[in-house]
Amino acid sequence: MDFLRPASWEEALAAKAEHPTAVPIAGGTDVMVEINFDHRRPEYLLDLTRIDDLREWEVGEETVRLGASVPYTQIMENLRAELPGLALASHTVASPQIRNRGGVGGNLGTASPAGDAHPALLASGGEVEAESVRGRRMIPIDAFYLGVKRNALEPDELIRAVHLPKADGPQQFSKVGTRNAMVIAVCAFGLALHPRTRTIRTGIGSAAPTPVRATAAEEFLAAALEEGGFWESGRPVPPSVAKQFAELAAGACNPIDDVRGSAKYRRHAVGIMARRTLGWTWESYRGNERSAQCA
Repeated sequence: MDFLRPASWEEALAAKAEHPTAVPIAGGTDVMVEINFDHRRPEYLLDLTRIDDLREWEVGEETVRLGASVPYTQIMENLRAELPGLALASHTVASPQIRNRGGVGGNLGTASPAGDAHPALLASGGEVEAESVRGRRMIPIDAFYLGVKRNALEPDELIRAVHLPKADGPQQFSKVGTRNAMVIAVCAFGLALHPRTRTIRTGIGSAAPTPVRATAAEEFLAAALEEGGFWESGRPVPPSVAKQFAELAAGACNPIDDVRGSAKYRRHAVGIMARRTLGWTWESYRGNERSAQCA
């Protein structure tokens, strides 16, 4: 196994073009586990730790450009207001040591359906900035996941950053695991309210071959909130609406049975998380509306 250590982004792109099978490593929290257990033996490792640009973020008027290697700890500490769903998901990632090393780029590159960042990324929306010596392109997050541990990157491309809209409403993240820390998700659910467009976005992890959105649940809830005038009134969401939303979210799953949980349990748990996160986000939205009215 050869170890490539570029000193700049341009050198990294050139190395990836010359060695398309090279496996990028930054935090190493997924790659090193696979190597240590002999599940993977790449011909080349492409070390990106010397590239400072990957650990930087920029908050614009409407979006956040998040470098691929920005550690989860930095997201939790510095971007809680702009990216609340992703900050909550970051709290659930493994241990403090891993949160200090791992970043969203690694989750995207591995594309495991159990990656903690994926539900929050899908619920937020946004684009993945991919680049090669041929140029740069933006991949919508909805089009990024192609299959089990398969993504939309070309062999010579690297992830440079993720561009995410700044939250315009409450966001939540919930995860079920076999213990409270250092655990792979049995299933996970992300929810974001987007009051400006009066839309809902969701993200489901570890309950299908890829991270997925519950689009039927989103459309149902958005229509129910609009038709009932809930955005304006801030009234509580009726239990019947929450129940239907949960059932539709569970229906979006296509889970498997494995050592961490059964398909039946995963589907049931996603429904429970959908109902609970809806309650949390809507209560937060109602609180913000009441505060605005009193101001």
